[in-house]
Amino acid sequence: MHFTNWVSLVFLVFAILLFYSYQTPLFFSSKNMAQESPKSIYDFTVKDIRGNDVSLSEHSGKVLLIVNVASKCGFTQSNYKELNVLYEKYKNQGFEILAFPCNQFAGQEPGSNEEIQEVACTMFKAEFPIFDKIEVNGKNTAPLYKYLKSEKGGLFVDAIKWNFTKFLVNKEGKVVERYAPTTSPLKIEKDIQNLLGSS
Repeated sequence: MHFTNWVSLVFLVFAILLFYSYQTPLFFSSKNMAQESPKSIYDFTVKDIRGNDVSLSEHSGKVLLIVNVASKCGFTQSNYKELNVLYEKYKNQGFEILAFPCNQFAGQEPGSNEEIQEVACTMFKAEFPIFDKIEVNGKNTAPLYKYLKSEKGGLFVDAIKWNFTKFLVNKEGKVVERYAPTTSPLKIEKDIQNLLGSS
């Protein structure tokens, strides 16, 4: 008798779990239908360094390298230098770099937007667009970065590990590759060439 009760209890628990496993996705999917998920990075609007709205659809048809940057990081000098080389070489072939300052890693981007622009453009000679300072992890993650991470997760976890994590986006606005902070920009050149169709 006890055994039968035990078996019945197990089946009851199983039935409840099965019911909820079917119901929960339906609940969430109907909720998500109201908010259609983005199909590409062109569905996002971000703010430039001066606080003006910029639709990323302005970059439609271009190959993009999206990078979270910082002014006081050990990777700063080499990354800006190599990003400048890539930008100079491919900007007239439909390549763009979008740099997003972030202060979430050891407080290495503490300045105001004006100070960040001064450092990036004067000290590091960046000619590519620098955007408004954002957060790339946590509850205040910028929507663009939520999308980037959902499209290309990282090793072990999807969170951005450090400054100068890079995302390569094709001409259709789809994320095709993610590179670690330790990957130097020039090591990405071949992938950029392939997407541009110029080797």
